Amino acid sequence: MTSDQTTDAPAPSPLGHVPPAALLPVPRDKRHIGLGRLYLRRFLRNRLAIAGVVILLLLLLFSSFGGLFTSYSYSDADFAALTQPPGAEHWFGTNQGGNDIYASAVHGLQRSLAIAVSVSVLTLVLAAVIGSGAAYFGGRVEKATLAVIHFLLIVPSFLILALVSHRLAGDWRVLIVVLTVFGWMSTARVIWSVSTSLRERDYVTAAEFMGVRPLRIIVRHIIPNLGSLLIVNLTLGVVATVLSETALSFLGFGVQTPDVSLGTMLAAGAGTVTSAPWLFAFPAGLVVLLTVSMTFIGDGLRDALDPTSVTGAAGGRR
Repeated sequence: MTSDQTTDAPAPSPLGHVPPAALLPVPRDKRHIGLGRLYLRRFLRNRLAIAGVVILLLLLLFSSFGGLFTSYSYSDADFAALTQPPGAEHWFGTNQGGNDIYASAVHGLQRSLAIAVSVSVLTLVLAAVIGSGAAYFGGRVEKATLAVIHFLLIVPSFLILALVSHRLAGDWRVLIVVLTVFGWMSTARVIWSVSTSLRERDYVTAAEFMGVRPLRIIVRHIIPNLGSLLIVNLTLGVVATVLSETALSFLGFGVQTPDVSLGTMLAAGAGTVTSAPWLFAFPAGLVVLLTVSMTFIGDGLRDALDPTSVTGAAGGRR
């Protein structure tokens, strides 16, 4: 090799053998995206889910601040306006006792939301602890727990709910307890089936090797890894509880007068659909809006958290 050839040879790169493409700035679309941001982006791509969030926020605002726009309370009676149609004085009309339907709808939505959210959270916590605990311990504990779950699933729970709530005078706090006691089984079985695979993971084995107590392993290592399942069940549980509470109150076994819920309003207006349709239409509309909004949100969360879904797969691309 001549000296001229040696001089013309390119000098080695100070970065070593690095492809030229690697020295270019990383495009924005290919940068690392946080998991939470990715889930949010998938959720925001679902128009029905966004519509559900908007409807739910409007319902929450109505239940929280709707009472500020009327001088009547749900328990006040205007005997000069019995069964009066909607007008300037009573926006949603009045019932046979002169109660303002607008004020009753605000309070009824508050009561139904309080029952639905409380029952959904309590049943989810109970189901998560029992289902994941049965999967973690296995053996006789698992068999006994599943036997109890399967037995309670075949018991006519709606009949028991009706009898117990009616026996205890329809107190809404008692209704929360009763709905929670008989509403955790199906969710617990789903959580158990998923947790059976989580108990074999390396982080669970490592925690056991380090002497971590079983309850701490369940709460800190198994339940948090069920986050997507728990979130979806929480939203859909609100829908199921609203329907259960409405059905019980409609049949006279749920919330009782002088308290008001959407179910009691539907029961009171069911017999006057043709003569006074506003008594049934307004609470029925609130129930439909609430269930539809929560269903849309639940479907949106499920698609966002599930990468195999059509929306979730599309959300992973820009």
